[in-house]
Amino acid sequence: MSESWAAIEVPTMTDLDTLVDLWIDLAAGQRQHNSHLQANENRDRIRESLARQIALSEVRVARQNGRIVGFVTYTIEGSTFSRSATKGLIQNIYVVPELRGIGIGSQLLEAAESVLDAEDADVVSLEVMAANEAARRFYARHGYDAHRVTLEKSTENDTP
Repeated sequence: MSESWAAIEVPTMTDLDTLVDLWIDLAAGQRQHNSHLQANENRDRIRESLARQIALSEVRVARQNGRIVGFVTYTIEGSTFSRSATKGLIQNIYVVPELRGIGIGSQLLEAAESVLDAEDADVVSLEVMAANEAARRFYARHGYDAHRVTLEKSTENDTP
């Protein structure tokens, strides 16, 4: 069996604490790519969110030797406006650092895309930090391309 193999599974509520810890790791790691999202400060909120996503079957985990080594969360995007396409949204994808680059992220992404396709999504979108070159390359290899660009500016002014 290849080292890249991981079982992609539907998690249960017994996996919630592990998923929260992995999400905290994800959020903390994104800070190096200029994310404004705080990690530990959001522990309670993400616990509630992940519990809801587990109940709605909007999360998959990658297990290797019984250990959760990654996860993906996704949903069908809701809107009050009529749209020409039903959009599936990949919200988070994470693989523990020591197992990145061996295919587990691809397995998780493909699992989420498959579920979203079965739920009649016409397109799948996701956000990635502009400074996260490795993640941008990963998604490009999977056929993702820019659709909408978010621009940002600090409100702090250097001049007196």
